[in-house]
Amino acid sequence: MRDSAGVPQSHAIYPGSFDPPTNGHLDVIARAAAIFPIVTVAVVVNPQKRSPFFNLEEREEMLRRCTSQYANVRVDRFRGLLADFVKRTDADVIVKGLRVVSDFENEMAFAHMNRSLSNVDTMFLMSDSSYSFVSSSLIKEVFLQGGDIAKYVPDVVLEYMNQKSHARPAS
Repeated sequence: MRDSAGVPQSHAIYPGSFDPPTNGHLDVIARAAAIFPIVTVAVVVNPQKRSPFFNLEEREEMLRRCTSQYANVRVDRFRGLLADFVKRTDADVIVKGLRVVSDFENEMAFAHMNRSLSNVDTMFLMSDSSYSFVSSSLIKEVFLQGGDIAKYVPDVVLEYMNQKSHARPAS
């Protein structure tokens, strides 16, 4: 990607399902935004996750609201292979957050495959230790069981979750 003067600019893609976005995700976005001139937060439609808590539009809107203070961050969506999205957007690097060692083991295979398919490397950012145990799945589980998740998600996300829980029929 090039700026208006034709100077190359690094463009990072931070992919994920973000169902819901957490403070850990926002920590990675903030740090990526401080490193790269352009960061695309790419919401993936993940066919392996059959019943997302939030639809694609809700996840995009939450992320747009949560990242509005960053002039160099945009939110987009994609289906299919990340490598194809990376090529289509002329990105130079994929950014992934790592919480625990098992994340690295899983993400390393994806990083190698994406490099093979797109010739783009993956940069890993270690999670802030205060978010090392926080995952979207865990947040949903705690929330649905009545637990307090306020310190793990942005206020915008908590609003969406509360609205969603009031709209769901009781079981």
